[in-house]
Amino acid sequence: MTPIYYIGLMSGTSLDGIDAVLVNFGEPKPVLLATLFYPYDEELRANLLALHHAGFDELNRAALLSNQLSILYAQTSLNLLKKSKIDPKAVTAIGCHGQTIRHCPEKEKHYTIQLVNAALLAELTQITVIADFRSRDIAAEGQGAPLVPAFHKAFFGDPHKHRIIVNIGGIANITRLDPTDEVIGFDCGPGNILMDAWSLRHTGKNYDDKGQWAKTGKIVQSLFDLLMDQSFFSFPPPKSTGRELFNLHWLEYKISQCTPQSPENVQATLLQLTVISIANAITDYCSATSEIYICGGGAHNTHLIKQLSNALPHCTVALTNKLGVDADWVEAFAFAWLAQLTILRKPGNLSAVTGAKGERILGAIYPA
Repeated sequence: MTPIYYIGLMSGTSLDGIDAVLVNFGEPKPVLLATLFYPYDEELRANLLALHHAGFDELNRAALLSNQLSILYAQTSLNLLKKSKIDPKAVTAIGCHGQTIRHCPEKEKHYTIQLVNAALLAELTQITVIADFRSRDIAAEGQGAPLVPAFHKAFFGDPHKHRIIVNIGGIANITRLDPTDEVIGFDCGPGNILMDAWSLRHTGKNYDDKGQWAKTGKIVQSLFDLLMDQSFFSFPPPKSTGRELFNLHWLEYKISQCTPQSPENVQATLLQLTVISIANAITDYCSATSEIYICGGGAHNTHLIKQLSNALPHCTVALTNKLGVDADWVEAFAFAWLAQLTILRKPGNLSAVTGAKGERILGAIYPA
């Protein structure tokens, strides 16, 4: 069969780097041909973090960072193709999510910003680029996120089994795949975002490897209760969130209302926040589920996965690897798939997930 190549690029809320995948959609079942990860350096990460809040000359800084990111997206894409020995001219399109710096889907704001100069990316690679996937859904009064549940439905759904897909990136979100009901998907709270920030501040490491540091601490119930006392957790779906809410300033304010605690106890409590907010979302909206599959960076936090299994003893918990897609590459794969839908003029959102007025064709096309 004639190969149909797409590249998917994802750089998420964790700000760790760029996930890139090459997919062949020309087979009866799409084939993940190659993967590549490009890590952000500390200066780029710090500059991106700074743009999550208002600051001096931010429009100029955002434009310059957008160009810098697009050069990195292009280099990563071309290196992926070199690794695969595929000519760029053979690739139909690149689906690039871009780097989110603001996500404000509330009706009084109603916008989302992902940094990428898609025209520059198309120019540097000479490959058609699809970007700005979220804005059309928001224009249709949706949340613009999460978008990946549509991919979960297409790739992980089973006509006879209830499944939950849990993506634990910077923010955690769940997708309910119920063969007898519509798909539900929503952000349920912080994934790695607070644990990573706390780890960096107190250990100098960008993340708590396998949750080993959190494992040395004890959960502080008073702090946990304060963290859970956030209206977002009680909002019904559709809903989405990001660094606008869950950030170090929010955490420090909560900590200030408690007696002083050791850094490792705070880390243990943050891990518990992620676990319980996910478990509560599953319990509240997915009561029939017996199979849970994890993807995203949090899949590597073995202590977190163990605690999630303990919180949901009647469910089996595994990685999406068992369903045929490595946990590290699900989101990048999804944006390659969403790019194909855009090229085919097919809708890419699920209105039941995002709350949009209906299904919409997502993304803006920048021809090669």
